[in-house]
Amino acid sequence: MELLVVFALLCLCCWTSFYFILCTINGSRSYEWNCRLVTLVHGIVAVCITAYIGYIDGPWPFTYPGTKNTPLQISALMISLGYFIFDMAWCVFFRTEGAIMLAHHTMSILGILLTLWLGESGIEGCAVLFGSEITNPLLQTRWFLKQTGHYETRLGDAVDVLFVLLFVVMRIFVGGTMLYCELISPRPRFFIKCGGVAMYALSWAFMVDIVRFTIRKSKSWQKQRVRKEMVTANGHDGKMD
Repeated sequence: MELLVVFALLCLCCWTSFYFILCTINGSRSYEWNCRLVTLVHGIVAVCITAYIGYIDGPWPFTYPGTKNTPLQISALMISLGYFIFDMAWCVFFRTEGAIMLAHHTMSILGILLTLWLGESGIEGCAVLFGSEITNPLLQTRWFLKQTGHYETRLGDAVDVLFVLLFVVMRIFVGGTMLYCELISPRPRFFIKCGGVAMYALSWAFMVDIVRFTIRKSKSWQKQRVRKEMVTANGHDGKMD
């Protein structure tokens, strides 16, 4: 356990150092810009590692939940634990996030700590990380597009559509299947199952915001289409005159 604590502190120091290095290199950018770069890198790293664990290294999380943690699973969880602690501290310090995001970070930290302490269910933890972080690069890309003035483009629309589709598929449908397998299996501990229910409920809380965003986005697209039709019609009338 002492070795795990040292490893967790090392990961925290690495993410924090990476952030300060970015702040030094990108001095002209805001603190949030550099923090989101750290978030983007963590999302890519977490997705790559957990995808390898789930699809290649194994075991398959839908079939074998509650199994003993492997060294690779522990490493993936430690890397993300260090990041979540860093990002939680950053969000609290700068007061940039609401209650739902802070609850997500809190449950992620507690869930990883519980999995490491029990020494089992690491495969479910990695599966949850994969499902939650796979949309993260798109979310950060959307923010960077807004900051650079490229959001109101077809690229911005493509990022939004892909983000919504991935979120619904991975967090709601695949996440719901994962939770069902977790609940019916006799292996996972009761606290792990409770954590799975809490994370899935949080996904639905995010889903409410996404539905609202989708409605606003669809209305915006409709207004743009109407404007284009009016411009086209006016242009056609001008030619007829």
